[in-house]
Amino acid sequence: MTILTLPCKRLTLAILSPSQAALESDFYQRNQAHLAPWSPVRPDDYYRPEKIRSRLAQQAFAFEDGYAVHFAVLDRDGQQMIGACNFSGIIRGAFQACYLGYHIDQAHQGQGLMHEALQAGIRYMFETMNLHRIMANFIPDNERSARLLERLGFEREGYAKAYLNIGGRWQDHVLTALVSKVYEDPDQCWSRQLS
Repeated sequence: MTILTLPCKRLTLAILSPSQAALESDFYQRNQAHLAPWSPVRPDDYYRPEKIRSRLAQQAFAFEDGYAVHFAVLDRDGQQMIGACNFSGIIRGAFQACYLGYHIDQAHQGQGLMHEALQAGIRYMFETMNLHRIMANFIPDNERSARLLERLGFEREGYAKAYLNIGGRWQDHVLTALVSKVYEDPDQCWSRQLS
């Protein structure tokens, strides 16, 4: 049973329950080589269903406690996971911000599906979770991510040397952010138009 679903035009965003670990395991096993250049080095058993089941349980607690929202991107029928968009490290108080991470199935690149998924996820984070800022960082030569974030309205805010250990080495990242239009009245839950 899915914890939360957000239906979109061509896909569904879903917070998976631990009983749906096979969906996520299948996605990562299919895309392990495709995602390797943009991911940390993982242990051999990282994508096995029992490990994913445990992570999904932790993610469900993080969602309930308001610390993170981990969305699986499912196909229109909800039968196959084709991507992920994760809003993690949610900080409240004066910051009201989180970090965005995402990836899509190699077979579904270039179809605008991640743009559609992120539009829905960002809208949820601004309008339902009432966040003010979403930060997304990418490796400089990841041109697809650069274009996607720009289309979504993210603005470059900096450059971090040796920021994350990706693919087995410390890599620089371009720092970007998208800020909600809720500036003066935090009780108003509206965000910039996402197109």
